Amino acid sequence: MIADNSFEGQCVLISGGTSGINLGIAKVLASMGANVAVFGRDPEKAKNAAAEIEAVGGGKALGLAADVRVPDAVQDVVNDTVSAFGPLDVVIAGAAGNFPAPAIDISPKGFKTVVDIDLLGCYNVFRLGFDARNKDASSFIAITAPQAVNATLFQAHVCAAKAGINMLVKCLALEWGQAGVRVNAISPGPIADTEGMRRLAPTEEATQRAMDANPLKRFGDAEEIGRMAAFLSSPAAAYVNGTILNCDGGTELGDASPDTLTSWRQAAE
Repeated sequence: MIADNSFEGQCVLISGGTSGINLGIAKVLASMGANVAVFGRDPEKAKNAAAEIEAVGGGKALGLAADVRVPDAVQDVVNDTVSAFGPLDVVIAGAAGNFPAPAIDISPKGFKTVVDIDLLGCYNVFRLGFDARNKDASSFIAITAPQAVNATLFQAHVCAAKAGINMLVKCLALEWGQAGVRVNAISPGPIADTEGMRRLAPTEEATQRAMDANPLKRFGDAEEIGRMAAFLSSPAAAYVNGTILNCDGGTELGDASPDTLTSWRQAAE
């Protein structure tokens, strides 16, 4: 059981934490007592996110601005976070880029941008966070996606970036475990009220189709991902390392839409 004050006094750093899933994670951990620093590229969004987090109650919040692709900028964020809240107990790399497009229409620059934000950004946050970690024990979590293992139309750049994140997590878990760092990833499925879903399912019809395809017939919410992050960073997961943990309602298992199931039944008859 994870108590309401499980993270009291702990320091959490979250990249991409100014909106969406990552802001939801920040709110959950703050409500459990953590002091949380979030950062993204927009200073105003970072300031507003910190206010939202503090409004939840619990720990303190700090909103900072930096681009995960720029190591010096990430280092400044790490330094400011440690100055405010102490060594890093939890580091969450959640910054991501996405735009649906056929591979033939993705320019080399566009492809590189997504890989740099997702994969290189994850490495920058983890590598610079490592030097500022709580050396007794710390939890590093990457936010990946089902595209890491499922080939997806119009998502070649994202599939490549997320697959890289999954393997990076496993490599770092293998190397850093002896330093007291557990490295894992959460793979969310479709999450309601996020920019990602607004891009991937921009119409009511597309939204319903995505919901029908999910075995649980619904979207998740950011709080559910936050509780998963809390679990992975708690003593309950002290022996969990190098794991890609799906929190997707079964999305990764395949298409469970009624049309698909009917087709399979007919084929089996």
